[in-house]
Amino acid sequence: MQIIKSFLVAFIFISPLLTKGQSTLLPQGSKENILMDRLEIKMQSDPSLNFSFLKPFSRKSWVASVLRAQDSSMNNQLTSVDRYNMSRSMLNNIEWAKHDSNTFKSKHPILKTFYRDPANLLLIDQKDFFLALNPILQLQAIHDDFSDKFLYMNTRGAVVRSLIAGKIGFHAYLTETQEKPPLFVRNRVEEFRAVPGAGLYKRFKQTGYDYFDARGSVFFNAAKFIDVQFGYDKLFMGSGYRSLFISDYSNSHLFFNLNLHAGRFNYMSRVMELTSQYTRRVDKDTLFPKKYAVIHHMSFNAPKWLTIGLFESIVFGRQDHFEFSYLNPVMFLRVAELQVGSPDNSFVGFDAKANINKRLQLYGQVLIDEFNMKYIRQRNGWWGNKWAFQGGLKYIDVFGIKNLDFQLETNWIRPFTYSHFDTIANYTHYNQPIAHPLMSNIREYIAIMRLQPLPKWTFQAKAIYWQNGVDTAGKNFGNNIFLSNETRATFDGYHYGSPVSFKNLNVNLWMAYEVKENFFIEGNLYLRKAGQLANNVFGSVGIRWNMQRREYDY
Repeated sequence: MQIIKSFLVAFIFISPLLTKGQSTLLPQGSKENILMDRLEIKMQSDPSLNFSFLKPFSRKSWVASVLRAQDSSMNNQLTSVDRYNMSRSMLNNIEWAKHDSNTFKSKHPILKTFYRDPANLLLIDQKDFFLALNPILQLQAIHDDFSDKFLYMNTRGAVVRSLIAGKIGFHAYLTETQEKPPLFVRNRVEEFRAVPGAGLYKRFKQTGYDYFDARGSVFFNAAKFIDVQFGYDKLFMGSGYRSLFISDYSNSHLFFNLNLHAGRFNYMSRVMELTSQYTRRVDKDTLFPKKYAVIHHMSFNAPKWLTIGLFESIVFGRQDHFEFSYLNPVMFLRVAELQVGSPDNSFVGFDAKANINKRLQLYGQVLIDEFNMKYIRQRNGWWGNKWAFQGGLKYIDVFGIKNLDFQLETNWIRPFTYSHFDTIANYTHYNQPIAHPLMSNIREYIAIMRLQPLPKWTFQAKAIYWQNGVDTAGKNFGNNIFLSNETRATFDGYHYGSPVSFKNLNVNLWMAYEVKENFFIEGNLYLRKAGQLANNVFGSVGIRWNMQRREYDY
């Protein structure tokens, strides 16, 4: 893999001779995502937004879609809040917005240098050079009725993005966090030896954790329709709240990404370096074991309001060896795996979404890990029939109430899905699941209601109910994907939630007020019921600046 990294670095420095204008990406958990869903449904057949299931999403493509919405005949369908959000989106993606020098100018810049526009601490916007630098801050006070200690989260950092000569784009994101989370989060960290969404961490005052989050990427165009990205970041693939393919729940990863987008066609190939499960000695620095994954996703609009896709991925590990057969971006990964002896963990999947009547979106995913038609017909719950299903809908302006949006989703994941006989090849990274945070052997139901009655106010109610089968009596019944599936308890008899099913509920009420651009005062209230445990009520209040909010949705 070191040879590949060296080649990529060299290619990045040579690429300015070949490239055209390139775009950085909207940040993970961006506030634009709400508007993005609404515009995609209202526009129904936008050539960029129909591929917005790949997140983070291109700033350049996003701005182009917003401009099309402003110029189209659907302008009378936009609410006043939509128009406000669109104007602020132009401000937050100023390098691609059509504007003159005074369009986004601040009335009261600081020292004539800082906040010359309302969205950026430092902005340099010249013909051949663009740079935006911003602080990151999140301070949350947390009360948990299961704990008598003062809980909090304290995050500080900075984010920068840049375009150079209209050819090279890059972004960098760095934060440090001290977090004392609710008790159930601490229990999860202790069980998996990982802070959800983060990498290496240290103990902080007995019940807390201290960790960095560092991400960065370089972008360029290899050809007219081909975008190239090399960096260390996250990826979410799907139109739902969850993803069965890959989500942003786990830590960031090193990757090389190719994306071809031409008209109604989009194809992505991504090579990733992951960290295998590990136990770290606190008294000694160690080199974490590595493994690799490759993802291909091809999607097509046929007709324009319907997007269908084909997904495949493979996870593998070799000691001191990378399987170069998987680098071919146009070869089916399962075929390549068969050629090397079929030792790895391969997946195929299908996804689709349909925008209907400019008010409704239906979406879904099907993931197939392994199956045998013989045992499917027998209906005896053979352990090796491993697949997952997602179905959902989004409905905007519910009952004619402007900016009241509703989402329903269900996810069913059979036992042992994502696991493998060789634990190095399970679908995990940094002791965390790559896809669904609840792993497998679950049935999950999600309902989300969101209201933005005024430009600066947002309210959301979210309920997640799930049933999961638990491993009992020291036996593996297919919930924990970190275990080898050869440690299974029996050969068959596996069904959703078997053999012992726990019922769980997680309800969240969230309210936010945007004081200034990307600076929020917000409050959360959670009710959590997990299995046979008592009801857990916890809440938080605080501020958040230029970063996504922390979710406790597992």
